[in-house]
Amino acid sequence: MKIIGIIPARYKSTRLEGKPLADIDGKPMIQHVYERASKSKKLDDLLVATDDQRIIDAVNKFGGKAVLTSEKHPSGSDRVAEVAKKLDADIVVNIQGDEPFINPEMIDEVVEPFENKSLLMATLMHEVLDESDFENPNVVKVVVNREGFALYFSRSLIPYPRNRIDFHVYEHIGLYSYRKDFLLKLTKLPPTPLERIESLEQLRALENGYKIKVILTRKEYIPLSIDTEEDLKKAREYIKKSK
Repeated sequence: MKIIGIIPARYKSTRLEGKPLADIDGKPMIQHVYERASKSKKLDDLLVATDDQRIIDAVNKFGGKAVLTSEKHPSGSDRVAEVAKKLDADIVVNIQGDEPFINPEMIDEVVEPFENKSLLMATLMHEVLDESDFENPNVVKVVVNREGFALYFSRSLIPYPRNRIDFHVYEHIGLYSYRKDFLLKLTKLPPTPLERIESLEQLRALENGYKIKVILTRKEYIPLSIDTEEDLKKAREYIKKSK
């Protein structure tokens, strides 16, 4: 299988414009994401998909690959699909452009299940240990069946702990892998009711009857995505402490 990683990076973010170029320890954020993702052992190639020439220039400057896309895409998946359509690939991995501390081994984990030829889409989860995150709508929860396929994703607490026997809460990690043909098909489908209510695009697949394999990651996950100035401050502080 030929596996391509694509990092969607939008310049005009509503909460933090230009965040792919935000400086973190002397490098733009997109460079941190790219350099970490490039350490994956499973990827045959890695690209940035962006709507802005300034991001293209920044990626070229550090020696990465970038492709200019339409400015009109409503989601990162649509941006990834535009690029994937023109690529020779079997599996496409959507790597979030606002997670500068992505663990490259998690990219390997999310493509491993595609040894099953019937699998169309996969993603990751990890256990939430801080109970203050249980009610946090920015922490997206997921529940799975006994075979590890998603039953539902929600910003609400699921499952509700009426009884706490064997009670665990799992956060969805926004790293996706798809068979290329399925990604192109999925992004052509119209948004679905639950997708619009929760503002979670992965629900489109479930509402249309498709299965999503969800892998419990065995790797260290640093749950810090950059959406605000406060997030950016935390990322800079984390880099300093890790040094």
